[in-house]
Amino acid sequence: MALLTSLVALSIDAMLPALPEIGRDLLAGDVNNNQLVVSVLFFGLALGLFLYGPLSDSIGRKPAVFIGMGIFIAGCLLAIFATDFRTMLLGRLLQGIGLGAPRVVAIALIRDLYEGAAMARVMSFITTLFIAVPMVAPALGQGILLVSDWRMIFWVILLLGVVSLCWFAIRQPETLPPSRRAPFSPRCLGAAAREVFANRIALGYTLAAGAIFSAFLAYLSTVQQIFQQQYALANWFPLIFAGLAFAVGSASYLNGRLVMRLGMQWIVRRSLLLLAGVSLLFLAPAHYFAGHPPLWLLLAYLAVALFCAGLLFGNINALAMEPLGHIAGMGAAVVGSLSTLMSLPVGIAIARVYAGSVMPIVAGFAVGAIVTLLLVNWAERGRPTP
Repeated sequence: MALLTSLVALSIDAMLPALPEIGRDLLAGDVNNNQLVVSVLFFGLALGLFLYGPLSDSIGRKPAVFIGMGIFIAGCLLAIFATDFRTMLLGRLLQGIGLGAPRVVAIALIRDLYEGAAMARVMSFITTLFIAVPMVAPALGQGILLVSDWRMIFWVILLLGVVSLCWFAIRQPETLPPSRRAPFSPRCLGAAAREVFANRIALGYTLAAGAIFSAFLAYLSTVQQIFQQQYALANWFPLIFAGLAFAVGSASYLNGRLVMRLGMQWIVRRSLLLLAGVSLLFLAPAHYFAGHPPLWLLLAYLAVALFCAGLLFGNINALAMEPLGHIAGMGAAVVGSLSTLMSLPVGIAIARVYAGSVMPIVAGFAVGAIVTLLLVNWAERGRPTP
């Protein structure tokens, strides 16, 4: 499960050092078009999240993963043999759609087998690897580029996907017997979507998740340009990215220690206030240095911003799911898909403005935090008084 779910992070972050080569070889045109190699995968992932939860409830966990991984493998092959940029984007779209399966089904499968502390133990192992992969994935991509071209990165990801799928097929028993399966029904998905839209807490926190993730998506789409091109740190980029990914991972770990004592709402509000405050403050030196602040200052800011993001992601999604326990599977599909689809146009728009200045990313985090805080306040006004 850890290897299957980590393919999502690997497929995104291992590509980052190769974006300029991909764009140049496939005639992407504007250098900012290279960002679509990242964002299109998220679009496919959003579509997959909506599909595989209900599908696994209907046909079983293993068949759903087989279907998803088959689509992922087809997307890898399409990207490997792409001769133009549109074909590459189609391959990335298929990769994202396919990767929705392990992302969704892994949680459902583990819930079939474990509950309480036992489930938390298994999930903590998976989360540890999921956090570790972004720290090493750009270094893997950079290392492959030293001995081969960008297509070899896709070959490596494809090989890991096939290995994990074979391991899953041989070693993992089916956990959902036919007697517990439910027919696949678009009406059930529609009913779950209507319930999310009708519930102020669920809708507010779903929109909040999309607002804050849009800023993070803009960061992911431009981080390679910022450090490899703007700051001319091509060889240091994997190490810098790993350090910033560690900020997200350490925040997730700290959140697990604090959330039972302080509560999700308290952590979310303080993290948003800190993120908005530090981003608004950093706009001044960013503007003073014409969008090119000293490297140490930029790294300090990004470490704080990403630490706040690490505290926010899990808590906001958990709060969105809080009123949806009776439709957990369908609810998770709707919340995950809707928040990701909402974040895409905003995140892409922020990233497309990038022109050798960090100002759009800093402003994106500032506005994203403020909008998220407003949505959180709106959602909490719908909470019943104890």
